Amino acid sequence: MAREKGTVNKVFHQWTDEEKEYLRKITLGKHHREILELMNQKFKYQFNLMQIKGAINRYKLKTGFTGRYEKGNIPFNKNTKGLIGPNKTSFKKGQKPLNHRPVGSERITVDGYTEIKTSEPDKWELKHRLIYEKEKGKIPDDYAIVFADGNKQNLDINNLISVSRYQLLIMNQKKLIKDDADLTKTGAILANVLVKINERKRDI
Repeated sequence: MAREKGTVNKVFHQWTDEEKEYLRKITLGKHHREILELMNQKFKYQFNLMQIKGAINRYKLKTGFTGRYEKGNIPFNKNTKGLIGPNKTSFKKGQKPLNHRPVGSERITVDGYTEIKTSEPDKWELKHRLIYEKEKGKIPDDYAIVFADGNKQNLDINNLISVSRYQLLIMNQKKLIKDDADLTKTGAILANVLVKINERKRDI
């Protein structure tokens, strides 16, 4: 299988054809951090934000965003359950394509995630991330959200766990993500302990 190299912290990562193909499939219409989360949940190797941005540029892929929206600053209002803002950039009368979907529309990705349209012309974001950030605050860089019970359609805030990419790597390797919420939450705690142990070993 053909591979290409990317770097992170001076350690080479060779991109597999499967990784590149999946990146091409999910990039359009998503922010870099959303792409990072999907890649890290799909593959055992844990990418970082610089790798994702570099690969997108290297393979000449398009997210569909200009960059000024990349931080995910979305206006919230109660009429749309706090997840989307007013539609100030809608098409003029007679210009909407036949397949146009209004702000607030939802769709399910091929991987089972719910996306919600947050603004025109075609800005979609992962709904579980919006819910988490509305309730808990901004998700740190290189962090992912795990569904505690394994059900990607259960968007209850209590089912969403924020973990670092290192925690997620350990959870995937040791199969700590279960279909039982309590077991997964315990697994996240265990993974965090193992991360700290590994960090201390490196400092010795």
